[in-house]
Amino acid sequence: MLGLEYFSFADKWSPLFLAFMLLVTAGYFLLTGPLSSRFEGSAPVSAGRKTLFVGGMLTFYLAQGGPIELLGHTMFSFHMVSMAMSYLMAVPLLILGIPVWMWRAFDKVNPFKKLGFLARPIVAAVLFNGLFSFYHIPVIHDFVMLNFWVHRLYYLILFISSLLMWWAIIKPIPEKDNSSGLMKMGYIFLNMVLLTPACGLIIFSSEPMYATYSDPVVWAKAMGYCVAGDTTALLSQFRGPEFFGYLEPAIDQRVGGIIMKFFQEIIFASMLAYVFFHWYKRENQEDDPLPGEIPPGKLNQA
Repeated sequence: MLGLEYFSFADKWSPLFLAFMLLVTAGYFLLTGPLSSRFEGSAPVSAGRKTLFVGGMLTFYLAQGGPIELLGHTMFSFHMVSMAMSYLMAVPLLILGIPVWMWRAFDKVNPFKKLGFLARPIVAAVLFNGLFSFYHIPVIHDFVMLNFWVHRLYYLILFISSLLMWWAIIKPIPEKDNSSGLMKMGYIFLNMVLLTPACGLIIFSSEPMYATYSDPVVWAKAMGYCVAGDTTALLSQFRGPEFFGYLEPAIDQRVGGIIMKFFQEIIFASMLAYVFFHWYKRENQEDDPLPGEIPPGKLNQA
């Protein structure tokens, strides 16, 4: 399917990355289960919150280590699916999946408090959307895709900036959330606007902009991230990325831009609903953004 049958199990599923993700998930269940008593104010974690965390880990794994990551090196449209899943879907799920008492414990020992200004709503919005847009400038994108350590570093920075952006929206520690519901809604709209120019440039370009998806030689080098061995041999077997593409490069590029904008609109619209719901609960003096979980104060009173 979509050319995946031509690649090995390791190419499609990245076993080492899968093992790392499973290890992190196991650590989460240890900290929220048997080891939770070591945290001050710990409380039982609801199944819903655990499901959010597992969903975030699964989404991030599929986007960065599963078949979608491999397809993202053959078609630009799947590259945009991978980006949307990594930074617009997985990150908020992970933030919401971590219980409030664990965030409070981390905040007490946070070594990056001096960099707290980066989590201010406007700064975080400009930082993430600026880095995302900068990455999709053709010359920058192709450079990053062809340099392994630059690629890893840039994706790590994108993840951190996405975390800061979503942190400013979700504010998982209730007593430190001094933003009104209206302010958060305005901030969400700001994020939607800031990403629009990059998507528009990609959607309305009449020519393929990225050598990674149009030049066979550049594509073969970029495939080194997900295929073991000498990637130049791919050219004799597949003749280039068009072998896998169900669309012409220019059309595939436009579809990728549309996919990113569609994901953004749907996700941020859902977050608007979440903010409204959280705002309503806050007005009713409920400090936990997820239903079904017992706040620490109420647990002690029980």
